[in-house]
Amino acid sequence: MTAFTTEQKLLRESVQKLMATHANRDYVRAKDKARAYPYELYDAWVEAGLLGVIFPEKYGGMGGDAVDLAICVEEIAYVSADFQMCYGGSMFCGVTLLMKGSEAQKEAWLPKVISGERRFSISMSEPEAGSDVGAIRTKAERQGDGYVLNGQKLWNTAAGARDNTMFVYVKSDPTAHYRKGVSLLLVDNDAPGVKLNKLDMLGRHCAGTYEVFFTDAKVDEDRLVGGENKGWDCVLSGLQIERVVSSAGNCGSAQGVVDMAAAWAKERKQFGRPIGSNQAIAHMIADMQTEVAAAKALTYQAAFKVAAGEDALAEITMAKLFSSETFVKVANMGMQIMGGYGYSNEFDMARFYRDCRSCTIAAGSSQIQRNLIAGLMGLKVQ
Repeated sequence: MTAFTTEQKLLRESVQKLMATHANRDYVRAKDKARAYPYELYDAWVEAGLLGVIFPEKYGGMGGDAVDLAICVEEIAYVSADFQMCYGGSMFCGVTLLMKGSEAQKEAWLPKVISGERRFSISMSEPEAGSDVGAIRTKAERQGDGYVLNGQKLWNTAAGARDNTMFVYVKSDPTAHYRKGVSLLLVDNDAPGVKLNKLDMLGRHCAGTYEVFFTDAKVDEDRLVGGENKGWDCVLSGLQIERVVSSAGNCGSAQGVVDMAAAWAKERKQFGRPIGSNQAIAHMIADMQTEVAAAKALTYQAAFKVAAGEDALAEITMAKLFSSETFVKVANMGMQIMGGYGYSNEFDMARFYRDCRSCTIAAGSSQIQRNLIAGLMGLKVQ
């Protein structure tokens, strides 16, 4: 793996300081309890330039790469996996626009997301279309110089945030194979004909998870990204960056869990001594740290390949798989180490435990990742 540059090390330090200043324990707990979007923190990210980290300078960005983005995501997720979803969604969707949008679209939209004027979120899953993207049924029909949308989307992260534009994947040619009959449209979440409902989920309360209904929602043609029936190309264009974001977030949160468990083991006393002095506990924490370090190595190996313009599909898929399962595993072990305190919502371990559980499902389930890895190895999985 290529070494981090001096600039990347400084970037990590600056994000750590920003999160310590604007997202202390009380702030995170208050937002989680109120199930409220962290607008104040998002504004701090904007002011620090973090929303422009991966975008070219010509659009107002910092001109960074996948490694810079992974660093930002990791440090945000160290504090909260939930908060990272608020950041990562805008970044992932923005990269799709950067790669597949027209120059006019990039000039119109990217400065807005970098300045915080607009947020982005992805709208792909449906009641019958999760891992099976080809089952998308939300329709976009041509009408005049635009489209009319009808249908339902589900499990849309952060779709309800104010000033948000959804990247909606729709069926634009019902007679074609899904790889040739899907389009990507940009739809504001407060547009006429759009209705959102925030779902009551186990975790990730701040970003929020939504179902979205489209009833004769009109979308102008200039909000079509990549061309009509070219939505599958848009999906593929952002896939590796999406998994960089997902994997780095898993690594950051998993490290947060390990550090929390280790600190607790040093302070918590039973039978007259810290519980960390018991070999059983110490070995658990050693195993946790080792697996998180391995997940980070996989993630940054992939991120450096993406940054170099190389195909990293195998590496980033393995990183997504391993990092997500590692986050779930260490959160479970951290809960065990803290005992009843970890199970209490008054302690941060419970929040990480709740938030981790979606990681092996969202952005491609563990089963889908294993199928893809096996396929890349020449194995035909049915």
